[in-house]
Amino acid sequence: MSWCLSHALEPVDRWSWRLTGGRGFASAWLSGLPVILLTTRGARSGEARTAPVLGIRDGDALVVIGSNYGRDRSPGWAFNLRAGAGASIRVDGRERGVVARELTGAERDAAFARAAGVYPAYLVYRRRAAPRVIPVFRLESGAS
Repeated sequence: MSWCLSHALEPVDRWSWRLTGGRGFASAWLSGLPVILLTTRGARSGEARTAPVLGIRDGDALVVIGSNYGRDRSPGWAFNLRAGAGASIRVDGRERGVVARELTGAERDAAFARAAGVYPAYLVYRRRAAPRVIPVFRLESGAS
């Protein structure tokens, strides 16, 4: 199922994003989930890479979970955020630069639990991904 989601949902979301002029994603409309666009710079290539991800509100920031549908590797954007090469998000039709901070310990666990409250499949992904620890990032406003 993860393979189907990752290979079918992202192209449909990209198509719906272009079709609506950047106003929304098919997955967000169908599920009611907070889908955002995350753009990172490739850690090695320096090229911009954009992916639709769930953005869980955490005060003025957003939390994103690098579950990669429970696969054995984190998504490429997680590696790019760790490299600190710059990132931006597009939410509600507005783009802004963000600074990413990978969460650890109790702070990570609390953010993951809040995210799982919004999207319970994260719990399934965590079991499937074990022993890999799924990365959790807090995105705060800043320069990209």
